[in-house]
Amino acid sequence: MALTATERAVIAALDGGLPLVPRPYAAIGAKAGLSEAEVREVLGRLIETGVIRRLGLVVRHHELGYRANAMVVWDVPDGEVAAVGRLLASYPCVTLCYRRPRRPPVWPYNLFCMVHGQDRAEVTSLVRDIAQDLDLADLPHELLFSRRRFKQTGARYGRAAVKGAA
Repeated sequence: MALTATERAVIAALDGGLPLVPRPYAAIGAKAGLSEAEVREVLGRLIETGVIRRLGLVVRHHELGYRANAMVVWDVPDGEVAAVGRLLASYPCVTLCYRRPRRPPVWPYNLFCMVHGQDRAEVTSLVRDIAQDLDLADLPHELLFSRRRFKQTGARYGRAAVKGAA
């Protein structure tokens, strides 16, 4: 799909991610020479046509004081995974929740969720409470605490991709 100069300008302005300001689309517009409304219109069109598939957010939990992170892995009956996943994802402390295939005999788990807290005791308590609330305490599960952080970045579009789409 050929991009217009305006679409290329918006994509280029997004390359570093949305700015952390009260009106990020206005800031993107300032970079691209557009109004906030025009940026929203262009982004809507790019999403509708599939040029941009999603806009995501990288939350830096550590900087917000959440220093303990655990991936909780669950062995949920296959017919219940979607429903349990939706319920887990509804908890504020759960930031990711997704299904993955089991890898027997070593890995029986098929539902993963990331839980954040200020320390390991808090995360352990949150998971225990969630398991009790959702009647999941008897399902096999494990808490896998993070030992180190990796750099997280949003999508990078790059100048070549923006220039090349004419």
